[in-house]
Amino acid sequence: MAKLYFRYGAMGSSKTANAIMVRHNYMERGQNALMLKPAMERRDGIKKVCSRSGLVAPCAYVEELDEIDLDQYDCLIVDEAQFLTKEQVAKLVDIVDEKDLPVICYGLRADFKGDPFPGSMWLMTWADSIEEVKTVCWCGRKATCNGRIKDGKLLREGEQVVLGGSESYVSLCRKHWREGNLGDG
Repeated sequence: MAKLYFRYGAMGSSKTANAIMVRHNYMERGQNALMLKPAMERRDGIKKVCSRSGLVAPCAYVEELDEIDLDQYDCLIVDEAQFLTKEQVAKLVDIVDEKDLPVICYGLRADFKGDPFPGSMWLMTWADSIEEVKTVCWCGRKATCNGRIKDGKLLREGEQVVLGGSESYVSLCRKHWREGNLGDG
């Protein structure tokens, strides 16, 4: 029986690298895994996902699911799942339940203010399996928070979605996120 998986972690926890490796593992066994991401996420270019470690894989957009023949795939892998809508998560649930096709989603649990992303909230509600992908804060504790930074300072206000990488975000433990302590002095 197929399951809907949600694997979440703070920025820099290797979620995308893990997603690409899962795709590789399926391919290595002669199976097809379809990599997906929301169309609005184009930091790495059109129709590809790139990890900070340099791994790259082609992808389609979640918005194209209705046009894709899913019968040719053994698994769906969704990167940047925090950007999914409730309707898109419901569609993934339908794929798992109706097509008996496993769907593995990777994303952030919460934004830089500590508020849940809509896609993550619905995945936390409906996923059959929820797993944390761990990373560490500058102090060595487990990082669970995403800090948005600008000019060396932790931001507390702004739009929920601002695409960026290490230049814009840092993973922090809850204590240092609450303090605004970036550990640089």
